[in-house]
Amino acid sequence: MKISLITPAKRYSRNGNRATALRWARILRGLGHQVEVSVKYDRGKADLMVALHAWRSAESIKNYKNRYPDGPLLLALTGTDINSYIYSDSTPTINSMRSADFLICLHDQVFEVIPEEFHKKLRIIYQSALPLSQDRKPSKSHFEICLVGHLRDEKDPLRGAYALRGLPESSRLRLIHLGKAYNKAWERKANTEMERNPRYIWKGEKTGWEVRKEFSKAHLMLISSIAEGGANVVSEALVARVPVVASMINGNVGMLGKDYLGYFDVGDETSLRALLLKCENDKSFMQTLVKSCEVRSRLFNLSEEEQRWKELLAEITTH
Repeated sequence: MKISLITPAKRYSRNGNRATALRWARILRGLGHQVEVSVKYDRGKADLMVALHAWRSAESIKNYKNRYPDGPLLLALTGTDINSYIYSDSTPTINSMRSADFLICLHDQVFEVIPEEFHKKLRIIYQSALPLSQDRKPSKSHFEICLVGHLRDEKDPLRGAYALRGLPESSRLRLIHLGKAYNKAWERKANTEMERNPRYIWKGEKTGWEVRKEFSKAHLMLISSIAEGGANVVSEALVARVPVVASMINGNVGMLGKDYLGYFDVGDETSLRALLLKCENDKSFMQTLVKSCEVRSRLFNLSEEEQRWKELLAEITTH
């Protein structure tokens, strides 16, 4: 098949949607298909459209359906679709969802969020990640926490730093933050926090191999977001065997499981501080998190993702 894969994330972006699109393109090509990745549909020939983002790709979806009224369409629901646009600007989002033959979701709690009329269309494809190329060697001088996330409101990126303020000198907790500031205001906030808080180190945007280098040294990975659609960084941490501490939102619970013990209350640094101190000081608790993450990581290997794509493509050809 000739597949048009649409993502609103631009070519050189390190946005999670771009990473997802490029990985899916590799998988689909590996399954024998011709794939063109574009920001917008150019009305070219396509046997199938795979679109990320119901709202941002709405125009491309409309143009594709105008040219191929019966053309098969797979739509991946992103975090802003299911956490924002489905409520704030629902018409293009709902129209895109109705146009799709199937909806791809990246975690198993999407059923809790979207209207029931779409449940029968939902198919879960967990995002795979590659294991580290060498054994992890966590820092001995610090109990290191890695936060990978851009500085913007949805990520609540400084919550971890706030949780580390005023800890006793005996604590070795330290937070390494990798991610781009989306504006000057966020840049000032991060720099100001570093000046007052020696346990917080912001390193700015980094490449994939630099993120993996941090994973090899970290004791924990923190995701403090107030909204997610199924973050790449969670699957990357799980496969790298880095236990995760996460805000209790659908996007994280759907990746880590309902019974996972490493959650804290959204936006609550007091809850987060207590959890981080427990991780640092309770070896039995940390081992429980490690084992839970190892079990869950099996969902995020490449062969599992490839198999789910193979099954979905077979399903859409007979739909």
